[in-house]
Amino acid sequence: MITISEAITTIKKAEKDADKLIEDSKLKSSEMIDEAKAKSIEMMEMAKNEARSKSETIISEAETNAKKEAVTISNRSQTDVDKIKTQSRGKVAEAANIIVKNVL
Repeated sequence: MITISEAITTIKKAEKDADKLIEDSKLKSSEMIDEAKAKSIEMMEMAKNEARSKSETIISEAETNAKKEAVTISNRSQTDVDKIKTQSRGKVAEAANIIVKNVL
């Protein structure tokens, strides 16, 4: 049969083991929280870098497309100007002929 002294000793040991388990659990949970925070920060940085990279790519593509469009517009404008000049030269000659006929 267990004596009162042995029972008290067993209870105190159980309390001590429980306190140690609680302390170990608190420490482990604190470590897990710290790891989760670090992982969260790492994931946010990765997401920011990925977003920055994608936005730079989108901006670069937009600039390239805008430059191509500007060249297309410039070429079209030059073609239109050349066409108008050609038509105008023809009309100048025609106007000169009319003036010459009317004056003479």
